[in-house]
Amino acid sequence: MEETISLKEIAEVIKKRLLLILTFMLGAAFIAAIVSYLVLTPQYENSSQFIVNQTQQEENAGQFTQSDLRTNVEIINTYNVIISSPAILDPVIDELGLNLTTNQLADKINVSSEEDSQVVTVTATDEDPVQAVNIANTTVEIFQEEIPSIMNVDNVAILTQAELAENPSPVAPNPVLNIAIGVVLGAMLGVGMAFLLEYLDNTIKTEQDIAKQLDVPVLGVISHVDESDIRGQQQANLGSAETTGRRGLNGAKKTV
Repeated sequence: MEETISLKEIAEVIKKRLLLILTFMLGAAFIAAIVSYLVLTPQYENSSQFIVNQTQQEENAGQFTQSDLRTNVEIINTYNVIISSPAILDPVIDELGLNLTTNQLADKINVSSEEDSQVVTVTATDEDPVQAVNIANTTVEIFQEEIPSIMNVDNVAILTQAELAENPSPVAPNPVLNIAIGVVLGAMLGVGMAFLLEYLDNTIKTEQDIAKQLDVPVLGVISHVDESDIRGQQQANLGSAETTGRRGLNGAKKTV
């Protein structure tokens, strides 16, 4: 026989374990804040752009066509691979004196281009904002120098260079986002723990629990009475008696 749970029961469980759920939420938010502000290292990024266009010979001849544009856009995919290759990154490491391997430097570089666009953006990410600028600019400059010998074409021109902002802001971590994620995860864990504890709690609390656990009908219920309830009832009875006495006296006066 399958057990079902109603929305009312769900609400009662959440209300009963609300303190536990809030504790999980606050704990997760606190951990996320500690990790974001004290553990994770801030990362800065900067970008340099170059454009892929027709070769110098085609410019002089005035024979640039839509087909040439389409060819340039298609070749950008090849350029994206070349930029991340040792042929470009090894000279960048030597130029900047980086203590990195080719793969480590490749992880710091992201190459992207808009659809049907001849502009390629090279974004470098590093713990040092100045280093991020240097990596982006040096990578594009060396790519421009090496691509004629690699592809036997000269159709790359630098469009914009990376520049260091006056007050650079890190792109990662994002403390607000991390704390929000922590609160959500904490709420999920808290609710899950609340229902787990409720499921593991096999104590008898209601008449239905008795009938379910013992498989016997309930003949009657004895209510639990506290001393405060007895004193309250006695005071109520005394008050009722005093009121009745006053009414009797008032009636006797009227009769006299």
